[in-house]
Amino acid sequence: MKNFALIGVLFLAIVLYVSFHLSLGDQKILRVGSECDYPPNNWEEERQTDSNIPIANKKGRFAEGYDIQIAKAVADSMGAKLEIYKLDWNDLIPALNEKKIDAIFSSMLDTDDRKKVVDFSEVYEDRLAEYNVVVNRAGEFSKATKKTDFNGAKFIGQHGTNSDSAINQLPGVEHLQPVDSINEMLEKLRDKEIDGIILDVEIFNMYHQSYPNMMMIKFPKGEGFNFGYTGVCAGVRKNDTRLLNDINSALKGLSKRDRQRIMDRSIAREWDNF
Repeated sequence: MKNFALIGVLFLAIVLYVSFHLSLGDQKILRVGSECDYPPNNWEEERQTDSNIPIANKKGRFAEGYDIQIAKAVADSMGAKLEIYKLDWNDLIPALNEKKIDAIFSSMLDTDDRKKVVDFSEVYEDRLAEYNVVVNRAGEFSKATKKTDFNGAKFIGQHGTNSDSAINQLPGVEHLQPVDSINEMLEKLRDKEIDGIILDVEIFNMYHQSYPNMMMIKFPKGEGFNFGYTGVCAGVRKNDTRLLNDINSALKGLSKRDRQRIMDRSIAREWDNF
């Protein structure tokens, strides 16, 4: 009888042990990659607040922004602990496919090229980005009104983003080697090393305060930049169906009003940081 009791206890212990370790591996930690350099969607802070998230690979630094808060809502829905990893934009997809992170929440658009190597969630940012040309107010191209007016201009973009690929839609421009960040683009334009850059309207509005001598040129309706994508989505490894379903289920629980509230708060917080 004692042997049966002992076997029963051992069996129960094994079941609990296995269940515990399975639960630990069952997305109990959600490792998310983000650029942390694209306000108001994602950025880096030096002081902890009641809403930002510690950056796992950068001690003493914290991530904030719309993407980060959406990722937090997803992790909470999954019952998982959220870990944020700050990565250069061009390193996000390689890190995902090398299993260094589980998902990307970094204002990534589900372009046809990216769909070849990444599976995307449902759209979690309802606003589609509007891209326009940014030039110096006193520059040679400040009077431009259409794409063909930039013939001969030097443009630079951020590697692997729409700000770089869109340059190919400007006929006759010199497309220079892309840089790693928006700040580098803006600095080169400020220093007159180039004639123009292409930015999303909301992103330019966030930086404009720091670069008041720049202006944005908006093209007539129907004559702007065209991109083949649905919207801003989370990215996961190909065929990671379980995680993708978990993310989509969590996103479905966020109403349009919830998402707008998160964006409004992110914009307000980012203005406080500038």
